[in-house]
Amino acid sequence: MKTVRLTVAEALAKYLAAQMIDIDGNKEQLFGASFAIFGHGNVTCFGQQLKNIEDKIPTWRGQNEQSMATAAIAYAKANQRRRIGIATSSIGPGATNMVTAAGIAHTNRLPLLLISGDAYVSRLPDPVLQQPENFEDPSITCNDTFKPLTRYWDRIVSPTQLMHTLPQAIDTMLDPATCGPVFIGLPQDIQGVAYDYPEVFFAEKVHRIRRPEPEMVVLEEAMDILVKARRPLIISGGGVHYSLATDELAAFAAKHNIPVVETIAGRATMLQDNPLNAGPIGVTGSNSANYMAAHADVVVAIGTRLQDFTTGSWSVFRNPEMRLISINVARFDAVKHMSYPVLGDARACMTKLSGVLGDWRADQEWADTAKAQADEWKAQVHKRTHPQEGELLPGLTSYAQVIGKLNTSMEQGDTILTAAGGLPAELAMNWQNYQIGKFDIEFGFSCMGYEIAGGWGAKIANPDNDVVVLVGDGSYLIQNSDIYSSVLTGHKMIVVVCDNGGFAVINKLQNNTGNESFNNLLSDCRRPDGELARVDFAKHAEAQGAISEKLTSIDEFDAAFARAKAADRTYVIVVDVDPVSPAAWSKCDCWWEVGLPEVTRNEDTARTVAEWEEGRRHQRPGV
Repeated sequence: MKTVRLTVAEALAKYLAAQMIDIDGNKEQLFGASFAIFGHGNVTCFGQQLKNIEDKIPTWRGQNEQSMATAAIAYAKANQRRRIGIATSSIGPGATNMVTAAGIAHTNRLPLLLISGDAYVSRLPDPVLQQPENFEDPSITCNDTFKPLTRYWDRIVSPTQLMHTLPQAIDTMLDPATCGPVFIGLPQDIQGVAYDYPEVFFAEKVHRIRRPEPEMVVLEEAMDILVKARRPLIISGGGVHYSLATDELAAFAAKHNIPVVETIAGRATMLQDNPLNAGPIGVTGSNSANYMAAHADVVVAIGTRLQDFTTGSWSVFRNPEMRLISINVARFDAVKHMSYPVLGDARACMTKLSGVLGDWRADQEWADTAKAQADEWKAQVHKRTHPQEGELLPGLTSYAQVIGKLNTSMEQGDTILTAAGGLPAELAMNWQNYQIGKFDIEFGFSCMGYEIAGGWGAKIANPDNDVVVLVGDGSYLIQNSDIYSSVLTGHKMIVVVCDNGGFAVINKLQNNTGNESFNNLLSDCRRPDGELARVDFAKHAEAQGAISEKLTSIDEFDAAFARAKAADRTYVIVVDVDPVSPAAWSKCDCWWEVGLPEVTRNEDTARTVAEWEEGRRHQRPGV
């Protein structure tokens, strides 16, 4: 067997560069982007090897380890999990900064390869810089914190381990059932150790995403449940996107006349003008979708993990006789709440289940109900996005108004992206799907700070179209340095900063649960002299190299957005948003469980808690 003598760092880079993927008949690099901040733990060996493969895997310099790993996540999502981003850091804080990103990827079932430096295996120089020593177990380092937030974890302490770990790690990320983040720790004294590797280990390998087929007996039993339904409903989740099954979803729904509602991750799996699209479901959804869920007798959940914002903490299904069929590639998600599980790829399952169902169709009256309900929701969206004079505080706008402007101004191929705070609900509740996909709300981990970093990663994945980032002032202050990254690397994006003076959505929750405003709005966080300090976001963005402007009225938005589209680099538009007026917030008929006190100290709180507990009577207790 022919061998080649390589260091661990050389072998790792060479192997990653040899991994390809078949995308629509074209062969592409599996790892299409690398994001790196170098320190003494990863620069001398692995950093140099990334330079040696930059013709295959370009490396982009981030400004913060969390944000660059977040950019890698958004890159993978924009590629529908078919291409993967790498994030590498030094040891210590560089590594632990990426733990939050691991949580985002793990929760959202997205691939991410994390590679960090690690402490010396020899322990001869211990304790080294950035090494917090564990008194009871010297084998534990900062990198062990990734274990609960990764699908696969390993620390390379011998060159030979790469031959076992790398194939397993890649297969974990590419398998739809286990897709998630992978962590590899590289001790500083191991990265440069050499070994005679078999040359065949580095041969080019072309990967394909698996499509597990459902069992026929399972499909027949699912058919038996479905054909008895008078009011069936499909919940379309993010798995429909990742399965590339949006055409099959539309065809399945049309053939069998079944209305469809979308989760947040499943938004834009079906066009809004489809008469069977009944809107977004759940807490951040629509009265139309929640009405359909409340009256459905069979629910087919496709590619969704059924989180609480989708199910209204399991209160949206109000028919006690409702049967749940869950089509999912992951067993863990398929068996929730005593569902009838159909294990398999979403596209394969819909195609085969449709064949088993034959010409069966649901009642037209139920489909007509879905359209009528959706029409009412669309009328409500129009009212939200066009508020009447006097409904908002003078000179301020609402999230819904901004979203309405973007919905009519963005072009085919453009991506809309947001996360955390109040914007995920507002975008999910008010967006009208005019194209399939190109829609990213990170609301699995609800990570403030995802927005701008995610926009950068999405732009790297979609260089020919605009990425429009919606970010609140709170999230902007948490993480904004990738405005500079995008200017530095030439990845233009459009960032719309909605400034409502603090963490306004949490202030709303605080008030809605009977509590007084405290520590959320900036107006409640004044200095001792009473002065209210505000950030000039336009100047801040300009200081990072972006073009920016602050609007004085929402009437200026269309012209500003046109200037942003025409710009040659990242463009930031700042607009002041009303944080307190009732019309400033979208809402729908859906209960959601939050932790409230059993013992209350005032009448307002007691009344609120009693009203909240009243909604619990619709909650399905684990079944």
